[in-house]
Amino acid sequence: MAVLGVQLVVTLFTATLMHRLAPHCSFARWLLCNGSLFRYIHPSEEELRALSGKLRPRVRKERWANGLHDEKPLSVPRDAHFQLQTCPLTAVDALVLRFFLEYQWFVDFAVYSVGVYLFTEAYYFVLGPVQETNIAVFWCLLTLAFSLKVFLMVTRLYFSTKEGGERSVCLSFAFLFLLLAMLVQVVREETLELGLEPGLASMTQHLEPILKKQDWDWTLPVIKLAIRLGLAVLGSLLGAFLIFPGLRLAQTHQDALTLSADRPLLQLGGSPRTVRRGFRLSAPLGVGGAVPVAPGSNPATPAGLPVPGQGSSGAAAQGGWPH
Repeated sequence: MAVLGVQLVVTLFTATLMHRLAPHCSFARWLLCNGSLFRYIHPSEEELRALSGKLRPRVRKERWANGLHDEKPLSVPRDAHFQLQTCPLTAVDALVLRFFLEYQWFVDFAVYSVGVYLFTEAYYFVLGPVQETNIAVFWCLLTLAFSLKVFLMVTRLYFSTKEGGERSVCLSFAFLFLLLAMLVQVVREETLELGLEPGLASMTQHLEPILKKQDWDWTLPVIKLAIRLGLAVLGSLLGAFLIFPGLRLAQTHQDALTLSADRPLLQLGGSPRTVRRGFRLSAPLGVGGAVPVAPGSNPATPAGLPVPGQGSSGAAAQGGWPH
């Protein structure tokens, strides 16, 4: 069995290429920074003072005369009408986003894995090396492992919050999907064809002669039970990992449909980019209240507006809100 063959050479070449090209050419970075995403620019302190009607005195004597030496917080009404400026998202802006490096690594690795898989399939189709190990399976398993790692990091962030119901929701859906996974395995193959029973039967047929020689044939039921429990636990983990991203995506989709209720054609077949633009234009900026701004510091973004550097809310897709 030739493992050190063409496939290993292609694997080493792909790994080297991925390592060398990552700082200069990244598909994940291009997806975010190709000009389709925009972020809001912080309004300057002078603009906020103009909205509040309190201009900063140019002379120091005027500041002392007007009582501005104590540096009182500046309050800007939330219902003040002003237009935030946008600029395209750059790689420097994306670097401050949380989990951006993990996202870049995972997407790039998945792209290279697809390339290795396609090359391997073409290699097998043309030459037909029956005795050679398919190394593309290893790349696919690594991609799956990295995806589970990213899901685990995001779920751990939900569990780290002391306030809110993220932890309770994740645990509830984990037990719910565990129950569903166990119920699915109970269903007969005639009703729901999963292929689990034929797979276990084939595994038993191959392992039974080997285990009988070692007097370990009693471990066959334990192995079957472990496989079933492992599949149930995997389904439970996927349910806990995917519940919050699914809820956020569903909420964003519902908001986009609600804001485009007067355009049924857009709801049926409109492009997501147009829906996001309409979502941005129709999003309320908040009414009433005031936004405190400390003099001499960076002005705060009004409530409801994204802040660059705090998660994915710092960019707007095609002038709209990201999700």
